[in-house]
Amino acid sequence: MNPTPSSPACRPHAGRVAWITGSTSGIGLAVARHLASEGAAIALHGQAAASAETDALVREIAQTHGVPVRHYGLDLRDGSAIAPLAQRIAAELGPIDILVNNAGMQHVSPLLEFPAGKWDELLAVNLSAPFHAIQACAPQMLERGWGRIINIASVSGLVGVARKPAYVASKHGLIGLTKSVALEFATTPVTCNAICPGWVLTPLVQRQIDALAAREGLDAEAAARQLLGAKQPSQAFVTVEQVAALAGFLASEQAAQVRGAHWNMDGGFAAA
Repeated sequence: MNPTPSSPACRPHAGRVAWITGSTSGIGLAVARHLASEGAAIALHGQAAASAETDALVREIAQTHGVPVRHYGLDLRDGSAIAPLAQRIAAELGPIDILVNNAGMQHVSPLLEFPAGKWDELLAVNLSAPFHAIQACAPQMLERGWGRIINIASVSGLVGVARKPAYVASKHGLIGLTKSVALEFATTPVTCNAICPGWVLTPLVQRQIDALAAREGLDAEAAARQLLGAKQPSQAFVTVEQVAALAGFLASEQAAQVRGAHWNMDGGFAAA
């Protein structure tokens, strides 16, 4: 007999609260929808304050999945504001059980021309913000005896890539942070893992395609093929739904002994 949509088998996170940073579009939004479909209350996050667009997202996810959903705006470059936001989420939705550190920035430039300010911004959002969020959420998880921390890293955290020094450094650091947290919590019911996607067709990647097209005088389709050809042997983009499904697995009971993993979804690039 197949489980019904309201059965525990289909709603394994009923009563849990998930905070996904950078979740108003792309991978983060897909993860939010996936965890909502499994019953979790959702704390959406974006850099900007609430808008008509974010209000519509809140209504859509809440009505589709029948779970509480709220949107929180915060610029993650301000590390001192992250713990107060975690406290606000806990007060309004409940203690955070699942933390998905997804928010990220990108800047592509030769090393010798790379702006120092961009270096600082990327490390603040891509690496320091996950540290602050973990530090803020982990005590609640340990106290409640269950927790899942999922860091969205990148295949660029496993290999070097030219012209992306801050992004590569931050994603390598995020994988290191993942391992350290996983070991520190190894004897507890709180896990920490990282997902390392290759090319996922998100707004962030679309901007890189557009920049490549402009730089090389290509149309969008040719630029996308060139991007995939260099770094994705499968010649196909990873979908946001595939990343969300893996995040759902890492948040599940079946993944209770997956700890400190850096799971790449890159069409075979890291296998070379």
